[in-house]
Amino acid sequence: EPTQGRVYDPCCGSGGMFVQAEKFLAAHDADKTALSLFGQELNERTWRMATMNLAIHGLNGNLADRWGDTFALDLHSGQQMDYVMANPPFNIKDWARSEEDPRWVYGVPPARNANYAWMQHIISKLKPQGMAGVVMANGSMSSTSNGEGDIRANLVEADLVTCMVALPDKLFRSVAIPVCVWFFAKDKSAGPQGSIDRRGQVLFIDARNLGFMAERALRDLSDEDVQRIANTYRAWRGTESAAGADFEDVPGFCASVPVAQIKEARYALTPGRYVGAAVTEDDGEPIEQKITRLSSQLLAAFEESDRMQGIVREQLRRVS
Repeated sequence: EPTQGRVYDPCCGSGGMFVQAEKFLAAHDADKTALSLFGQELNERTWRMATMNLAIHGLNGNLADRWGDTFALDLHSGQQMDYVMANPPFNIKDWARSEEDPRWVYGVPPARNANYAWMQHIISKLKPQGMAGVVMANGSMSSTSNGEGDIRANLVEADLVTCMVALPDKLFRSVAIPVCVWFFAKDKSAGPQGSIDRRGQVLFIDARNLGFMAERALRDLSDEDVQRIANTYRAWRGTESAAGADFEDVPGFCASVPVAQIKEARYALTPGRYVGAAVTEDDGEPIEQKITRLSSQLLAAFEESDRMQGIVREQLRRVS
């Protein structure tokens, strides 16, 4: 919810995140010139589209004077940002890696996967009160290969991870797999970013069951779904937009978890591990009676399966 300051996207594509930031301000009748937009893009043609996109929307953008690889040469080196919003390409196997890069404060990312390189680059750009939201492949939440588990542990112990959201599959036309969103904050204490001190805690939201099929192969989140996720974070953090709402754990959906508990789980950040199962309504049927009924149905299904197998075998004998 960027309202003013610097917004950065290290892999900005055609500038979609920046346009969404403008739409957010417009929806709240805020001044879009209060945001300064910074981005970098590797592909020349896409960089030109982003430049045009910002101009069309009248946005105050700085995409440098050329395109370039963020890892090989940070075109906004030394500049700190209030917000970072990014959807990096997942699991890049061929990227400009240098083990001596000063951005790798929490561990050197593996040579064949740039996921944790993106995250550490983004964290390196944040001001002391800065916040970031990053879309990532689900594997980033639990991978332990090639030192990724150690980097994730260091991020958690540094108290940089503020919220993890697991999302459903088919949200993107180009990627059918389910994804997650990592939220980082340099300062989780009570202050301008939220009235509740959340140091030493991480909010987990399991939104995998939300959304609806907008097309045969494309899922979308309704406005109500988005607001449910956002309001959960707002209440947990105690932001002004929470409007005084209190946070509470909801089994199967959200939970506030101390870092010590995450450490016990070997720093896995998969929300389903922490939110538990949703509470099911009691249908009033006694448990003994329910077991008898379900057992009877299962045995009947077995008998029907045996009968159908016999029919199929008889047909196959006739054919042969």
